[in-house]
Amino acid sequence: MTATTLKQPFEIEIPLPVRTYDIDFAGIVNNIVYVRWLEDLRLEMLARHFPLEEQIKNGFAPVILQTKIDYKQSIKISDQPSGKMWMQNLESLRWTVNAAIAVNGKVAALGEQVGIFVDLQNNKPMRIPEALKQKYQELTA
Repeated sequence: MTATTLKQPFEIEIPLPVRTYDIDFAGIVNNIVYVRWLEDLRLEMLARHFPLEEQIKNGFAPVILQTKIDYKQSIKISDQPSGKMWMQNLESLRWTVNAAIAVNGKVAALGEQVGIFVDLQNNKPMRIPEALKQKYQELTA
């Protein structure tokens, strides 16, 4: 998993503000904040490319199965991190997104989330929605 300068499928980039309550006793951003930032990134990616409201209206929603974070360097309250997220892989049932959180162009953390879509009526996994599959194929062709 690496950060990249090439545009990846569904890639987004947003600033990730450090709040006073994000800081731990050592004066650095607490590790749990990175999980929240991954959620912020994923929700922004969905908003731009596959809106959650549309998914729910159509009877399904994404569910996270796994989150991994590799911490590379600490972030302090005076830092101004930004995050990138992109779709790394889209299979028949699972999807994987990767993320890079950086400060001044230097990677501070790399993240990965694996998920599925579930049918909201029965909470069972379902195949990747056709509209998302088509859009992904267009971006990776």
